[in-house]
Amino acid sequence: MGLLNILTGRRQVKGPAPDRLFAISTAWVALQTEHNINPAGTAAIVFQALATGEFEATLREMEDVVKATGSESGTAVSTQDDSYGYRWMILRNAEGKPSVEDLAVGINAVSGSIEAAGHGDRLLCAVFAFTQSSAPSGSSSSGSGRIYFIYNYKRGYWYPFVPAAGDEQRSTERELQIKAQMADELPIEPELERWFPLWGIPI
Repeated sequence: MGLLNILTGRRQVKGPAPDRLFAISTAWVALQTEHNINPAGTAAIVFQALATGEFEATLREMEDVVKATGSESGTAVSTQDDSYGYRWMILRNAEGKPSVEDLAVGINAVSGSIEAAGHGDRLLCAVFAFTQSSAPSGSSSSGSGRIYFIYNYKRGYWYPFVPAAGDEQRSTERELQIKAQMADELPIEPELERWFPLWGIPI
């Protein structure tokens, strides 16, 4: 798939911009109140792990920190590797208590730890999951399925990803509709060719 090369894009682009990541912490209000798109209570950060003791120790410490900071809100943390060799660190709010703010804080803590350890170039993206009770009229989206907002660390931009019914299908018209709706709330990736699909998202 070449996801690392795809998402990292141009080498001269600056690294993670926390203020842009945290834009989702306020944008979700407009998503919910104006567009009936609700937080699913899950998010993940995707990175290319290193098979070294130092990197694994950093991940363990990072997971402990997120668990500790999320204990009050009931946020759970888990990790899994996908078939392409990328590590997903998944954060889940307590059942029935979605908090985009808590998820953003946890995701930022993970990316900050990876950067502090000197591995910022391993970061790929953050993914926040939302749900929609029904698809807009004329949309090819899957209706009750997920709507994802993906933050590309190397680019410092967000973009929507809406899987559609069928095998590895997406609703580009719904994605463009969301772009128009959220342009004032989120820094949206202006180059549509960089709106790369992520199939098999585990959240």
